Amino acid sequence: MAWAGPARQNLVNNFEVDNVNHDHLNTYEVGISVEVIMRLGPHLSQLCCRSQHRALLSFNPLSRHFLKVTGQRSASSAAALAEKTPPSEDVDAPQRPAYDLSDKDVERLRFQRNIGVSAHIDSGKTTLTERILYYTGRIRDIHEVRGRDNVGAKMDSMELEREKGITIQSAATFCDWVAKMPATGEQEKYAVNIIDTPGHVDFTIEVERALRVLDGAILVLCAVAGVQSQTTTVDRQMRRYNVPRISFINKMDRPGANPWRVINQIRTKLRIPAAAVQVPIGVEDNLRGVVDLVRWKAIYNEGEKGNVVVESDEIPAEVLQLAKEKRRELVEQLAEVDDEIGELLIMDEDPTTTQLAHAIRRATVGLKFSPVFLGSAIKNTAVQPLLDGVCAYLPTPSESEVTAHDTSLPHGAPQVPLVPASTAPLVALAFKLEEGRFGQLTYMRVYQGTMKKGQFIYHARTGKRVKVPRLVRMHSNEMEDIEEIGPGEICAIFGVDCASGDTFTDGSTSYSMTSMFVPEPVISLALKPKGTETPNFSRALNRFQKEDPTFRVHIDKESKETIISGMGELHLEIYVERMRREYNTECTTGKPRVAFRETITQRAEFSYTHKKQTGGAGQYARVIGHVEPMEMDEETGKDIAFENLVMGGNIPSNFIPACEKGFYEALEKGSLSGNPITGCRLVLKDGAFHAVDSSELAFRLAVIGAYREAYSKTRPVILEPIMTVEVVAPAEFQSAVIGGLNQRRGTIVDSEVREDEFTAIAEVALNDMFGYSSQLRGATQGKGMFPVSSSSSGSLPVVFTFPGEFSMEYKHHMPVLPQLQKELEDAYKKTLPQSKK
Repeated sequence: MAWAGPARQNLVNNFEVDNVNHDHLNTYEVGISVEVIMRLGPHLSQLCCRSQHRALLSFNPLSRHFLKVTGQRSASSAAALAEKTPPSEDVDAPQRPAYDLSDKDVERLRFQRNIGVSAHIDSGKTTLTERILYYTGRIRDIHEVRGRDNVGAKMDSMELEREKGITIQSAATFCDWVAKMPATGEQEKYAVNIIDTPGHVDFTIEVERALRVLDGAILVLCAVAGVQSQTTTVDRQMRRYNVPRISFINKMDRPGANPWRVINQIRTKLRIPAAAVQVPIGVEDNLRGVVDLVRWKAIYNEGEKGNVVVESDEIPAEVLQLAKEKRRELVEQLAEVDDEIGELLIMDEDPTTTQLAHAIRRATVGLKFSPVFLGSAIKNTAVQPLLDGVCAYLPTPSESEVTAHDTSLPHGAPQVPLVPASTAPLVALAFKLEEGRFGQLTYMRVYQGTMKKGQFIYHARTGKRVKVPRLVRMHSNEMEDIEEIGPGEICAIFGVDCASGDTFTDGSTSYSMTSMFVPEPVISLALKPKGTETPNFSRALNRFQKEDPTFRVHIDKESKETIISGMGELHLEIYVERMRREYNTECTTGKPRVAFRETITQRAEFSYTHKKQTGGAGQYARVIGHVEPMEMDEETGKDIAFENLVMGGNIPSNFIPACEKGFYEALEKGSLSGNPITGCRLVLKDGAFHAVDSSELAFRLAVIGAYREAYSKTRPVILEPIMTVEVVAPAEFQSAVIGGLNQRRGTIVDSEVREDEFTAIAEVALNDMFGYSSQLRGATQGKGMFPVSSSSSGSLPVVFTFPGEFSMEYKHHMPVLPQLQKELEDAYKKTLPQSKK
């Protein structure tokens, strides 16, 4: 087969450059570091030639052993290795025993997969998981998300989930699958742990903590809608935790399904090379099966529920030409990210099935590529080939790079790599909490060592020693008792008091793992129980806070009201409804409150003296410095900071923490609207103290007074949260929908018109989005764009046909309009006592 076109020319150009540039040598696969090559200098310059590179790669038993022990991804770059190579000054670091994977560990981990199913709302995640469980034999029958039999999908175990047809909590399960490997055609049995995650942005923490502990993921996309707002959020979360993904374009049976447009969106919007590994046989209602482009076979699903997979070597004539084109496109896309396929493309050679399958796996595990599968979960089509792809292309637990911090070393010490060896010291991460029938249920991922029932484990944060009274594996809301669990597995334990993100060890190490990213709440509600407050009210709020880090509760100091904060209206409504159902506590809510913030726009100096004399020892403190605006630090995620530049002991060092505490206390409430202050740095330069009258209290009050005095000179402004809003509605109402967004001060960022529907993406202030659901329904005359199919795993939980749907995601804070700022200032002043106005 002749290869032509710009893709080949680019590879030839890159190849010619690489022949004279030794930095391009893939030293990671060879098992030596960049530093070693640079030291050897010209003696090894010839190693950069591709021919010698290939010969050198054949000499890699040592490098494979190296990869197996360290458990790092086999296709990671040489630069990543160089970064992880301990610097020369760390030679005094404590020597830790090396734990090799035993043959039993290697064999077990090779057939182990930990995956998550993530997507935008209504892409079919839960429906896909239901089919996976049915085909693997974990459930006896298929039930739909919003089924008429009042059973509901297995993974939606909560009553509210089945009523509303959305996934609220992530659910874990496990299954076994006999996969047909594309490289060899042999059948091998794999153990797969699966976590089904919500699609609604309000429950994004569930996706966050699931991806934190998983080794791979299935990114589900709708064949009609393609890449949507929550798809990009999930993509960002996968990149944050370096989770390889395979993509599954679902709903290929829907009218208007266009997988090639979706694949192009994956490349352009998600910015990851992707190519189809299948071609559909038939379109829309006539979807009959798929053509496997790697093994070059036609695959059909037969039987009542598609549980009979029939393979044929004969490719249907109507898709033969398309299949050839898409296989060529697959090879060209792989050639951009894989050296072996690139060399074959340059030499005009067609890769074998084994070479193609291995290249897809290398590139996927190396986070360079995403193979795209096609099918329809609701029509029971092409789910089994997807399972084969999970087993063939996603990484094992030993291929995932996992590190922990040794708390006995300084904060800046290098991270310690963890090895999934059963003989190594135990390291496990609690990633999810749930109130069960038998007490707190803690979901854990074991990264190293073995956990046994009755064993004593140690809480890394508190140092407490706790016993594991019961060890279970979860199947949605069902449990299976087990005696022990090995590294790379996901389990749950009872009776352990901890928080989400805590680390547990066996006491022989002082390792602690980094927790997951927790976004800040964007909306608040005043909450009060109907009638007399009962202990269940506080009990419910305490439990929900512990389970969900994005759900916050505090008491307003002025009004003494209980304020709950979360990621959106639906998020808070669900918790209010759960309080009524699970704790028999009916509550009333106030008007939603937007999470306004205040910030400063210019630098201001301060020189403030705090004096107070009431008889006996008084209070005296003087502070000098300035406050200035501060941008968000990308590494720490913080936009407030305290800097101490005091020299010569003008302020004793034991009073500096009190000054810092005073600064953070002053940020809790701004003087414009009473909201927290962000984007600010305080620099303390000088001061004075009194030998008798100075104290921590005096300096804390001095910094608070100094900040408030300087605050008025900084031209402060009020900030409001800006949301990225995605609206999907019938195409005939495009002008009405865009007009409605413009009325709400929205800025249209992007729009796309398809056959019967259109998508508009806009940036709108959250304060202007209240009541938009009703307006959207009215603007589109209540016409259903399409029925909410029973394959949905998340949608608007109100109606079965809808005039359009919209989703919101927090983007950033921006200054409010001057008129709104004046209104907020006036409203806040009215709440202040007369003495403070």
